[in-house]
Amino acid sequence: MNETALPLTTRWPWLIQGGMGIAVSDWRLARSVSTAGQLGVVSGTAIDTVFARRLQKFGVDDTLHSVLDRFPVRSIVDDVVRQFTAVRRRANGPYQNLLMLTHRSKRRSTDLLVLAAFVEVALAKSGHSGIVGMNLLTKVQLPTVALLCGAMLAGVDYVLMGAGVPTHIPGVLERLRQGLVVETKLTLANAPTEDSPTLLFDPAPYLDGVIDLNRPKFLGIISSNVLANALIKRSDGPVDGFVVERPIAGGHNAPPRGPLTLDEDDAPIYGPRDEVDFHALSELDRPFWIGGGVTNPGHVRAARELGAVGVQVGTLFAYCEESGMDASLRARVIAKVKEGPVAVHTSIRASSTGYPFKVVDVEGTISEKDVYEHRVRRCDLGYLREAYQTEDGTIGYRCAAEPVNAYLRKGGELEPTVDSTCLCNGLMATCGLGQVRATGETEPPIITSGDCLNEIRTLLDGRLTYYASDVIEHLRTGLDEPSSAPT
Repeated sequence: MNETALPLTTRWPWLIQGGMGIAVSDWRLARSVSTAGQLGVVSGTAIDTVFARRLQKFGVDDTLHSVLDRFPVRSIVDDVVRQFTAVRRRANGPYQNLLMLTHRSKRRSTDLLVLAAFVEVALAKSGHSGIVGMNLLTKVQLPTVALLCGAMLAGVDYVLMGAGVPTHIPGVLERLRQGLVVETKLTLANAPTEDSPTLLFDPAPYLDGVIDLNRPKFLGIISSNVLANALIKRSDGPVDGFVVERPIAGGHNAPPRGPLTLDEDDAPIYGPRDEVDFHALSELDRPFWIGGGVTNPGHVRAARELGAVGVQVGTLFAYCEESGMDASLRARVIAKVKEGPVAVHTSIRASSTGYPFKVVDVEGTISEKDVYEHRVRRCDLGYLREAYQTEDGTIGYRCAAEPVNAYLRKGGELEPTVDSTCLCNGLMATCGLGQVRATGETEPPIITSGDCLNEIRTLLDGRLTYYASDVIEHLRTGLDEPSSAPT
């Protein structure tokens, strides 16, 4: 039978492991899920810094060496490895920071982006024939095309993108597949699109000996059927499917539609306009998965009854043994969950993007007021900066989480800086790669999880840890019929 004649539920994986950044969804977790026949996903957010810090911390082992040997351009590998391993980082010493990306970034920064994405996907795909995806944030514009190129060089099977409306990405994937120069516009916070600079990326320097690249399937991460319809109509290429993320999901959430109203905990209130019309979504004739609060077999069954191929799951995987979360931090959260309920609140201020962001209340993290106030405000990674046009017409970059006076000098307003958190440094610490400052202190972490964090307790019955395979088997009983992933 022709594959396209098969039911959607047999042509697609029934489970997608959420793309949790920074590096919580790392290659080990994605490989475990993919080996089990489902869609394992690596996070591409800040992956160049992640890769550079791993090199400084661990060097090059045999596993990494075998992957680096497969990168098409040896000179790029040699340059990057030399840059970050020639002088080994001292234990508990600071990491060498990368230059923050701009529209004028040098070729060396682009080389690192391509190589880092290649390595993460290649490691996730090693040793099995399963499928692997990469998750990226539309809001983080500057590294996207280079990361897609690196991921495609490694044979990535899916690309998933949210935190914006990525209508340009299907066309980008097609041009990269053909080895063509890609042009994208850098969105400016205070200027129309026609005044925005054009970002150019030429894949040719990375295609030495590579004849053709496969185009990965593209899944848009959405919060409504209205957005799904707009993405199909406005995209410059095919949209292969959707992940519907409900506002109880971890990380960034879509803001409520209409005027913003808050509850007694200053969390956004979602109403009828934010409910998804799954019948209308099904009529778009695209597969979709439902994410946010999926923690038991009944949720899988309910998603299938709504017409979904399956589910996306993040929080249950975030605390499994293969997760990229720092092991000691993960153990602390698990211990707290076993003792009693752990609070998760939705902050409208924590993220400099302006999107609501889930924060777990854990001692010693940014969730604590004393820890937040003790941390010195700085922006030295810069992935969430916004580009803006200065008075003299040049392009500048600013972030509401940087020092307040600096942000105000750049034309920013005071209100967004209040309680704004440096997610870049905080999430880097969460995956065990936090920067060590001159004072000897390490950047404090920030933990994000879905509202249903406490339901990991089901998987901890009588034990202190669990594995990705346990999550999959726990949820699999919610299937009405067998489902298999395409190879």
